[in-house]
Amino acid sequence: MHDAPFTALKRVEGYLPIGDHGLIGDGATAALVGRDGGISWLCVPRFDSPPLFCGLLDARGGGAFTLAPDEPFEARQYYKEDTAVLVTEMRTASGLLRITDALALTSSADLSEDAMSARGELVRCAKVQQGQMRVRVFVKPCGGGDARARGDGLNIRCKEHPDLDLQLSANVELRGLENLFELREGDSVDLMLRWSGGHYHYHPLSPSALIQNTADAWRQWSRQFSYDGPQKWLVGRSAITLKLLDHFENGAIIAAPTSSLPECIGGSLNWDYRYVWIRDAAFSVYALRRIGLPREADAFLGWVLDQLERRDEPKLMYTLYGGDLPREYEDKSLEGYRRSQPVRWGNDADGQRQDDIYGEIVDCAYQWASPKKWSKNCGIDAPLWQRLCELAEAAAENWGRKDHGIWELRGGGRRYTYSAGLCHVALDRMVKLAQATGLPGDVARWRKTAGQIQQAILQDAWSDEKQSLVMCLDGGGLDASLLTLPIRRVVPPDHPRMVATVKAIMDGLGAGDGLLYRFAEKNDSGGSPCEEGAFLLCSFWLVDNLTEQGRLDEAAELYDSLCDRAGPLGLLPEQIDPATGDFLGNYPQAFSHVGVIASGLRLSRAQARKRGNS
Repeated sequence: MHDAPFTALKRVEGYLPIGDHGLIGDGATAALVGRDGGISWLCVPRFDSPPLFCGLLDARGGGAFTLAPDEPFEARQYYKEDTAVLVTEMRTASGLLRITDALALTSSADLSEDAMSARGELVRCAKVQQGQMRVRVFVKPCGGGDARARGDGLNIRCKEHPDLDLQLSANVELRGLENLFELREGDSVDLMLRWSGGHYHYHPLSPSALIQNTADAWRQWSRQFSYDGPQKWLVGRSAITLKLLDHFENGAIIAAPTSSLPECIGGSLNWDYRYVWIRDAAFSVYALRRIGLPREADAFLGWVLDQLERRDEPKLMYTLYGGDLPREYEDKSLEGYRRSQPVRWGNDADGQRQDDIYGEIVDCAYQWASPKKWSKNCGIDAPLWQRLCELAEAAAENWGRKDHGIWELRGGGRRYTYSAGLCHVALDRMVKLAQATGLPGDVARWRKTAGQIQQAILQDAWSDEKQSLVMCLDGGGLDASLLTLPIRRVVPPDHPRMVATVKAIMDGLGAGDGLLYRFAEKNDSGGSPCEEGAFLLCSFWLVDNLTEQGRLDEAAELYDSLCDRAGPLGLLPEQIDPATGDFLGNYPQAFSHVGVIASGLRLSRAQARKRGNS
């Protein structure tokens, strides 16, 4: 927001708060820009490439691209309206500096298409708006590097990226990787960092033109946005944030652009989220379609269904192009955000059994063949239908077996209630698809097994002691993922045991002020010495349940309080520290922004129905 106040920088153990960073991106990768003028996170050329700058995970050795006054300053950030072009303003005792940052898009970019729009260029334009000051430019790649003059700038050789052709050009003379410039009002420093190759001596577009073209492309895309409910500005920003996590070329949406930001400061639950979780697809598609972005929704759906047809067995997560994830390893060279170790690359949850995957994929196909398209030409051809039938049969066979569940807990498997519920989703949606399209299938068996799963959840997962459905079919603690059962139409929202479960979760997992922990049992996924933060998406699920129960005033109050936790840029993390309100976990998190959109939509429609009935 343009009216965000200037505030002093506050570092803790040498690190800015996670929420003191803005996100820019180009559909191939993304960068985090701090209020201090430092780009402390950028992986090139792709989201899941090794980092070029990762001072976010090691303030001294991780590297950054710094552009800032060489004196104390206060700062604020905001986005140019309806764009992903970020402005950072810095106010010193002697003047005001404005920095405009963007990952540049091609001149003809249409962000609605499944096509590469990235130029492979980071553009930074700094201009003194008032007074005068010394401005420092310092480029320090992760692992170190050196530079030599070439063309109108520098060729940078990085120790960690020996094959990367990195070029830094500017409208001022660069004498090396560190420079200091004396600037007066109206003076500017325009910088362009390129990793896509190209000319050293010929730049047909100036940095300012690149930023303008990029802003224009974002504004054209944003015109599709359609929403007239609560928290409209934040819902719009959430749509742009999800688009920034979208791999434009094929429609895949990553969970977050970062790795290893801790779920607890000093803890070890630090994971790499720069990949595509199938589970995210159904949630994301529901949200995107209903705010005027059907192309993004269909592109992600198409990507998911493509992966289904390419493999004998579906997987929980994939790389951007549908490949297997690299093996997880711990990077001892980086100290971690605020010394929260370890830093991890790759994610071994890739090899877990998670039987909710059947429901996630079938629900994607169900949304693909939406009621407007339901017919024998619904887009589901014979080979795809055969694969979906195989998933339904697997769900019918495996719904009660042990797996690792939605929370991907490491160690031995258990009979998770959520996984059983999503097997119900697989069978229920296949019944509906077969009936609507006339496609062949064992509808009677699917319907019967879906009913058996629902009864097993209501009976076997019920705890008289807790007066709640619990984590596993054979017992366990409270689990906020069960708030999705009414949302996914597994259990009616007004069923007495679901109503009781909502109350038990609010009482037993409440972290204060509407925040919820994920579950009540000890997390043994990494031996963390501290508890994790409150999981934002769980609170948005609570909003949905309150809405479905007709408790609209409570739902609206909770929804507004959650949205108020977003920073001035409208960005949200995975988790919140209930004691301080600080952001925790990878940032920004797609799931949290899906929650903003989906809960706003559900609440808005319920409020409209109530007004219509009054």
